[in-house]
Amino acid sequence: MTSCLVLCGSAPVAPTLEENLEGVGIHVIGAVQRSNLVQEALRQGPDVVVVQDVAPDAALFAVLALLRTTAPRPVLLFTTDSDVDKMKLALDSGVDAYVVNGYAPQRLRSLVHLATARFLHEQALREQLADVSHRFEERKLVDRAKGILMRARQVSEDEAFRVLRAASMHSNRRVGQVSQQVIAAAGLAEAINRAGQLRMLSQRLVKLRALQALGVGTEWAAELLRDSSSRIDANLAALGKSVSKATYGDLLDAVSAPWVTLKAALAMSADRQRTADADAQAEVMLLQADRLVNAFESNAATASLHVINVSGRQRMLSQRLAKQALLAALSGGDAAAAAGETKAAFEQALDYLNAAPLSTREIRESLDAAARSWTALNQALKRVRSADGQMVLTEASESLLAVFEQLTERYEHSMQILMG
Repeated sequence: MTSCLVLCGSAPVAPTLEENLEGVGIHVIGAVQRSNLVQEALRQGPDVVVVQDVAPDAALFAVLALLRTTAPRPVLLFTTDSDVDKMKLALDSGVDAYVVNGYAPQRLRSLVHLATARFLHEQALREQLADVSHRFEERKLVDRAKGILMRARQVSEDEAFRVLRAASMHSNRRVGQVSQQVIAAAGLAEAINRAGQLRMLSQRLVKLRALQALGVGTEWAAELLRDSSSRIDANLAALGKSVSKATYGDLLDAVSAPWVTLKAALAMSADRQRTADADAQAEVMLLQADRLVNAFESNAATASLHVINVSGRQRMLSQRLAKQALLAALSGGDAAAAAGETKAAFEQALDYLNAAPLSTREIRESLDAAARSWTALNQALKRVRSADGQMVLTEASESLLAVFEQLTERYEHSMQILMG
């Protein structure tokens, strides 16, 4: 037997409506007020809601709209109000049958069935629309994921789709779900790489400023300073557009603040004190950029993105070591001692990367090149007291940086990273 809840705007007519419904075989669970319609619908689960209201208003339609989103049920409304605007509001709020000027008891059962049929029809249409929308959104995800794989691995569109489909079958997930994972992994990998560049550039800037203060390769250093500054601005802008401001906005601001001060310091002529002042701001920027990188990594679904962080940090350490050695030369200190901790950290990370299971032929080639460049940098470190040695050290650090730029990009675009 069909069950119903009755909502009446005028209490005296309620018993008549309830009796007529019972008379045609519709079981009336009970009569409710507007204030508890949704609660009672959830609790009692009627097959249909029958409303009788002489002059339905916005408050009633708001309750019915809430019912539609919370506990969808067929709604049949009886009224004497023939206003067309009210009819439109009723339809928008989820009324399935809007009956004007009363009802005849013999029509009640048919009207309940009509409201139910319209409700089921609308439900089916909404489900079809939702399915079409889902498939459309999934297709967009698949296309984006294919584009990422095509650019990263230089494969055809068909090959990229075969990779996605194989991963889908292997993990027993929809291709759309796998595609969403690829998109998320690519986004975080790029964010880690970009934030890691901010770490590196903070140290590279001071390295170049120290070289200027020593009076060595000043024009070359000035060109690289401009390039480094532009890269920081570009990376901050890209991160600002691509990552969630609610999640990472405060961390991005924390990197930007010392960068503003550091940029102003770099605009002044180079000497020992100003270089030291710039280094102090660069250290603050380094700390904040490191926190940003770690925040990106902590939000990754897999631990595989850690290798991008480590490889990217090697870029920073290559510049930090050269910076510390040049600052020591500028102040008359011991370069080897100043860079000792950085050197140990670099070698420890290099061992980690060599032992990491995430490897391809290209990655192995980059690691071999990194070992050779690292040896050259250590040899140059011994000559840092002379102007020629300072230039050789700087060039060696740039060569090592280029190797780890390439290696980090290869990790970022590796299939293991993108496919998790």
